[in-house]
Amino acid sequence: MIRRLFWLGLGAVLGVTGYRKATALARSLRPAPRPSALTEFAADVRQGMALYMERQAGPPPSTLEGHRRRGLPPGRSASGGTPRRPPAHHHDEPKDGR
Repeated sequence: MIRRLFWLGLGAVLGVTGYRKATALARSLRPAPRPSALTEFAADVRQGMALYMERQAGPPPSTLEGHRRRGLPPGRSASGGTPRRPPAHHHDEPKDGR
């Protein structure tokens, strides 16, 4: 049991050390980003955010608008009075007629 813990610990230490060395090597081989590229990227992000804000500028539509009855103006019921809730449907029949 002690040997297994030793090898597990040794493997973890070697794995972390190897990962750090490989990452440092990869960073040294990769060219650093140019400042102009970062500036262009930031400008693109700002432009995209401005476009998004233009499209989202209006207040969100009511979620109840889609539930209006067709052919009636908003806020009116069939009788012409105040809007009413539709009747609740109660199904007392067993499933599939059984």
